[in-house]
Amino acid sequence: MIDAIDRWLDWVQAKLPWMPSWAISAGLLALAVAVAIAVHRILFRIATDIVASKDLFWRSLVSRTHGPTRLAAIIVATSAAATVAPLSDAQVGIVRHVLLLAFIALLGWVALTALHIWMTVYLRRFTLDAEDNLLARKHVTQTRILRRVVATLIVTVTLSAALMTFEQVRQYGISLLASAGAAGLVIGLALQPMLKNMIAGIQLAVTQPIRIDDAVLVENEWGNIEEITSTYVVVRLWDWRRLVLPLSYFIEHPFQNWTREGSALIGSVFLYADYTAPVEEMRRRLDEIVKATPLWDGQVAVLQVTDFREQTMEIRMLVSARSSGRAFDLRCEVREKMVTWLQQAHPGALPRWRGEVQAPAAAEAEAITRHRAGGRG
Repeated sequence: MIDAIDRWLDWVQAKLPWMPSWAISAGLLALAVAVAIAVHRILFRIATDIVASKDLFWRSLVSRTHGPTRLAAIIVATSAAATVAPLSDAQVGIVRHVLLLAFIALLGWVALTALHIWMTVYLRRFTLDAEDNLLARKHVTQTRILRRVVATLIVTVTLSAALMTFEQVRQYGISLLASAGAAGLVIGLALQPMLKNMIAGIQLAVTQPIRIDDAVLVENEWGNIEEITSTYVVVRLWDWRRLVLPLSYFIEHPFQNWTREGSALIGSVFLYADYTAPVEEMRRRLDEIVKATPLWDGQVAVLQVTDFREQTMEIRMLVSARSSGRAFDLRCEVREKMVTWLQQAHPGALPRWRGEVQAPAAAEAEAITRHRAGGRG
């Protein structure tokens, strides 16, 4: 192949002696790139047809490697063309430097692609749509946070390696290392927010105080963890607003996580009734209400008198559900049906004001009123 190219170059130089060598080299390199792209397109189409009938993993693998494999083909073809092209020493150095940068970029690209494929394959075993999705949320959160951290490191290392190929940057790096004390302090202070959130992200991935789709109460707002990035967390509030908080917030401030160890929750319903309210009948009515609704998980249904007030007594009902959303709906249903039942079956059990009127005093007041009315007549 190389001998054929050499003979072709000799023929071009013999037929076109007026053409400069750099133009011939540029045409040869452009031809090599075009051939590499054409061959890659053909081979990629063949590979796509082969995996068309296979499962999602193989189809995703082929589609994700389209860019890296094309860049690899261009690097190989350009490197081969550069070895036979009539280039000067300076031009050869430039071409080699460009190929080195392309190769470093290819390695970073391959690493990011492999990371994405690994994450996709790993998370295929878990689904967030399950009723009890605690294990799925745990692994999804860990994987997404670690993926962002590793991707950031890959990009940083790739850019550093590319920059170190330049002599000026390499010398600057050596001089920077010589004054690492002051420079490290300045850089550390400047990058403190970023480093703080990156370390917080690693802590969140390992300890997992929050996970994707966790129900949390933060800043006096209730919502679900919608997204965890490398610098901030997005909480989807109950009214569809989004609360954005830095990662470090969940390390430094207290908050409530309603689904930390499980999605099941106990909801409380308070009712203030008259002292004559039939507590035992209310217990039986609570059992009937929870057994008739699919929101109840069959675990907890308790009614107790928890306090006395001047005019009423406080009745607390505890009911459990498989998730925070179902617990909220169950509390509303119990509250509505219990009040409706009291209104219909025991209206006297509802709160009411009392007052005492002494009969002799009332009769005396009525007599005085009649006497005054008669005197006016």
